[in-house]
Amino acid sequence: QVQLVESGGGLVQAGGSLRLSCAASGRTFSSYSMGWFRQAPGMEREFVASISGLDGIRRYADSVKGRFTISRDKSKNTVYLQMTSLKPEDTAVYYCTAGSSSLKPDDYWGQGTQVTVSS
Repeated sequence: QVQLVESGGGLVQAGGSLRLSCAASGRTFSSYSMGWFRQAPGMEREFVASISGLDGIRRYADSVKGRFTISRDKSKNTVYLQMTSLKPEDTAVYYCTAGSSSLKPDDYWGQGTQVTVSS
């Protein structure tokens, strides 16, 4: 069974930083692309970032470019999302994902972790 477990969410003031982690288990994810999506209250779920399993190419939503960085440690089957210069509009539940598509790796989902940015 595939499992993605996120950690690192919490409450932070605007301008602050957080690092989310996602540990994958159940199968080898080294060739999978992994990503992060988020869903704010009353909003649809949206893509945040992804990292290709084949060539390591990273993609970001325009709203987070220059502030968020996605990375992965294949030896640990773990993906990270370093978030800096956080804004209140970044408040959302953040979901870790994995999949075969590098553009939208959404075959597998974690349970989500809450990130709240206060103004």
